[in-house]
Amino acid sequence: MPKLGEAPFIHPGCQIAEAEIGRFCEIGEGTRLRNVVIGDYSYNDRLCDISNATIGKFANIASMVRIGATDHPLDLAALHHFMYRTSYYWHGESDDAPFFERRAARRTVIGHDTWIGHGAMIKPDVNVGDGAVVASGAIVTKDVTPYTIVAGNPARPLRDRQPRAIAERLVALAWWDWSHDRLHAALVDFRSLKAEAFLEKYNG
Repeated sequence: MPKLGEAPFIHPGCQIAEAEIGRFCEIGEGTRLRNVVIGDYSYNDRLCDISNATIGKFANIASMVRIGATDHPLDLAALHHFMYRTSYYWHGESDDAPFFERRAARRTVIGHDTWIGHGAMIKPDVNVGDGAVVASGAIVTKDVTPYTIVAGNPARPLRDRQPRAIAERLVALAWWDWSHDRLHAALVDFRSLKAEAFLEKYNG
């Protein structure tokens, strides 16, 4: 197992461009990242494809997840990328820069302490709230409320991960912003206390 630290641990076979990756992060084998920001302590398993996204801290992303899955233009005469990746097809032609600028601006946002299950897909312009869980294979087309578990195609709320009152207190506590040393000092409580007891101890 890798020893994580200030620099991200990047497994072999990754393609990474325009990415800002935080401390104690791990990027799984064969992952493709483009135009992403990944917060401290977050990781993804192998073969993920993440584009035009902001990932919070402590995100848990399983294998083969796609975040920020790109769309094709539905309102034009053709769907094919010859229209915007034009240089692939004709010598001397330029790609459609405004198209790529619009695509890059449609950001997907994944909150802190989230879990994205194996094979899930999260579309552009979607916000997955802090503490939320996206079930394996789900296709998320709409925002997910904090501390909610969603599943299905299209994804729909399955149940709350925590009761609303507890969820609001956890978001307010924002333990994900604690220092590395403070997290370590509270490790026993993270491991043993239920959420409400944890909040009581740490004044959440």
